[in-house]
Amino acid sequence: MLSTESAATVRATIPAVAGALDAITARFYETMLSERSELLDGLFNRGNQASGEQRQALAGSIAAFATALLEHPDERPDALLARIAHKHVSLGVTDDQYVIVHKYLFSAIAEVLGEAATPDVVAAWDEVYWLMAGALIALEARLYAEGGHAGGGVWRSWRVVGRREQTPDTVSLTLEPEGDAPAPEFRPGQYVSVRVRMPDGVRQARQYSLTGAEGRRRRITVRRLRAVDGPAGEVSTLLHDTVRVGDTLEVSAPAGDVALGEGDRPVVLASAGIGCTPMLAMLHHLVERGGDRRVLVLHADRSPGDHAHREEAAGLVARIPGAEHHVWYETGAEGAAHRGRMDLDGVALPGDCEVYLCGPLPFMRDVRAQVIAAGVPARDVHYEVFGPDLWLGTA
Repeated sequence: MLSTESAATVRATIPAVAGALDAITARFYETMLSERSELLDGLFNRGNQASGEQRQALAGSIAAFATALLEHPDERPDALLARIAHKHVSLGVTDDQYVIVHKYLFSAIAEVLGEAATPDVVAAWDEVYWLMAGALIALEARLYAEGGHAGGGVWRSWRVVGRREQTPDTVSLTLEPEGDAPAPEFRPGQYVSVRVRMPDGVRQARQYSLTGAEGRRRRITVRRLRAVDGPAGEVSTLLHDTVRVGDTLEVSAPAGDVALGEGDRPVVLASAGIGCTPMLAMLHHLVERGGDRRVLVLHADRSPGDHAHREEAAGLVARIPGAEHHVWYETGAEGAAHRGRMDLDGVALPGDCEVYLCGPLPFMRDVRAQVIAAGVPARDVHYEVFGPDLWLGTA
């Protein structure tokens, strides 16, 4: 909870600070990563830095956290922070790194705000920062402890034991941990980070949904990003183009706050493009679990040839009694497939359902609006974002 004095100062200054956050976070990353370049080795993704997505996500999370403190002073916004905590755990973030971030962030605040950064203003926002950092440290400590990774030791060597082309741009990789220790359990919908050494010697990490499991083996699916997708695809492109059976990868423990809920409520899985991957793990779980849970699967893609795991998903849906499956293709639609973008007119959503979304942000915003208009409460719509969460605090 913010002190009374700090709350008043934050309330008075949040419009000015929020308006300057993009400049603040840009300056913060520029200075910190130039002086502490080791942080780019396996922690910060330089593709996200180049695209500006990381600073936008940081700015959005700070503004959302400060707003939550003002609007709900007696509550700690753990739901808002859970996504960040899981991403940090998947990368092995440690407590001492919050001290480094604080140093450079508040230097950037002073630099960008200038005379407006009075001692009272800096003290108030310092309180916001440490409330946020303290909450994240506590959440991350719990996640590390639950996974048996006290101290952030989440990385482990996994051997590639299978490789299968799904589409011209996507491959699935089956991995098995080296050594005799058991593979960590995961919840359907969670992801792992894969850390690889790039041609220039710098290690970079990227998150991939777990799409299946068999004994100690786990599977991920990697999409090679086209040039129009920007610089964020260097890890995926390297994995897609060079990794073969027998290679070894550094893989983190599973993480992710968006996982299929237990119980018997109806479930709607809506995805687009490579967003099908967390849904695939959910479908495998639903098949293995059995029961009479009602399932509606919705997917949109460019074409049948671009639809990764198309036959596998259809086969899983067919094994779930009463499940429905709708697919939309922008081109090449035939048979029962819909043409164009996902449009839920004429698709009956089951009552009291939970909805899970994954895909590009414009797709998720559109489908979220459609399901809410159909009567699904916002609290029952869950979404997964690949990369920095530019939707944080607004969904």
